[in-house]
Amino acid sequence: MAKNKTKPTSGDAHAFIANVENKQRREDAKVVLELMQTVTGKEPVMWGESIIGFGNYTYKYASGRVGDWFIVGFSPRKQSLTIYLMYGFNKVQHLLDKLGKHKTGKGCLYINKLKDVDMEVFRDLITTTVHAHKNEEK
Repeated sequence: MAKNKTKPTSGDAHAFIANVENKQRREDAKVVLELMQTVTGKEPVMWGESIIGFGNYTYKYASGRVGDWFIVGFSPRKQSLTIYLMYGFNKVQHLLDKLGKHKTGKGCLYINKLKDVDMEVFRDLITTTVHAHKNEEK
């Protein structure tokens, strides 16, 4: 059975962000890190070389595959900030409609610059994802 290639590492999330070349992306990443840490109450953990995750949950597919992943996370990629919200977009479409300039992909939200989005709505997206996982754990 296949295993996740991306796993938690001992890397330093703050040092990783400090080395992001693009100044705007670096500053936005600092804001996202602080916001996710505040909402989750968890310390940032590097997953692989370029993803910062918060919290942890175990998933199990119908096939029997089991794995661990973070609840929310992000990566300051060259093209955009990639935001990982493990709750799915269908349940938060009402928030996405109010977010501002963004794109979505399979499980990822792409934001070019934080100034392009409503930060209260962005916070609500993160909070909704975190609360959904807490409710699923019960």
